[in-house]
Amino acid sequence: MTITKTEIYKYSIPMVPFTIATGTMHYAQNIFIRIYTDEDLTGVGECSAFPMITGETQATCFAMAKDFALLWKDKDALAIEVRMDELHAFAVHNNTAKSAFDMALHDINAQHAALPLYKFLGGTNKKQLLTDVTVGINKPAQMAAAAKRFVEQGVSILKIKLGKNVQHDINAINLIAGKVGDTIKLRVDANQGWSYDEAVHVLTALKDFNIEFCEQPMRSYNDHLLPMLKQTSPVKIMADESVFDHHDAVRLIEADACDYVNIKFAKSGGILEAKKINIVCEKANIKCMMGGMLESRVALTAFAHFATAFDNIYFYDMDTCMLGHKIDSVIGGVRYNNFCVELPDAIGIGADIDETFLNTLEKVVI
Repeated sequence: MTITKTEIYKYSIPMVPFTIATGTMHYAQNIFIRIYTDEDLTGVGECSAFPMITGETQATCFAMAKDFALLWKDKDALAIEVRMDELHAFAVHNNTAKSAFDMALHDINAQHAALPLYKFLGGTNKKQLLTDVTVGINKPAQMAAAAKRFVEQGVSILKIKLGKNVQHDINAINLIAGKVGDTIKLRVDANQGWSYDEAVHVLTALKDFNIEFCEQPMRSYNDHLLPMLKQTSPVKIMADESVFDHHDAVRLIEADACDYVNIKFAKSGGILEAKKINIVCEKANIKCMMGGMLESRVALTAFAHFATAFDNIYFYDMDTCMLGHKIDSVIGGVRYNNFCVELPDAIGIGADIDETFLNTLEKVVI
């Protein structure tokens, strides 16, 4: 099955401003692609550039996507590993841009097999994917008010963004816990915002709250301090920005540096490498979370397929489309049902973008 052309779109989604420790996003800076074949199968892919984490922007992803598309033209769409090896040989890193191409090929291959993507990946049955909902960084009182609103809407797991200031973070969790009570699970994410001493201070101060884990407390260059923090912290540690590929996962696991790992296609370069990370973690009894950046329901649907296919994907941070996206141009795809992410019954990924909306976007065809 030969790739005949690739459409590449700058897929910007206006948002309510969303703040984490490393910056504020006003737009989801996404890329959407369609890969066409000579057998009338078309695969879709999407990535979301988050420069403060991956170093990629929408502009760099758009530029690399043109090179990737040219590299794949007239090549076999069913040879996923060969195609991805070509991208890795052509350009180091650029995993966010690569993830859209990996996703589109998996879509084509699942359609060719006449299977939903999760079954193509080896899954058997759909399962309940109960997502957390994220409270971005704001004044502590405003964060507590937002948390209370979410809980009143039925949210049972809150993810709280921290990492700006130690006392701010402690105050925010105290106020949030006071508003939502001790039956609501809390997850905290510092997005690399703390030093080692700050991480110890905050996590020790939070020991009496119902906190499931803390994501990425320190910069990845402080990974050598993670084993000591894991031993000291009363809160379990999840690695996020410290794990881009399975080599990172092996390194942290061998150092006994984390309790859990967050898998994101924008970091791993797509499904192929995400599978390798999960395999490494599963062998070490390290449960994983399915996470994302600011993708639309296209990529979110692919995330849900992946999370459904593998039992070791145990935690779900899949509220990306609840984080203030002002428009939803997706046809098909996952839906939220009482904060559970529900997969469609279609083969492949089962999601696409409305053509009318696509016609408003900057586009190139290779």
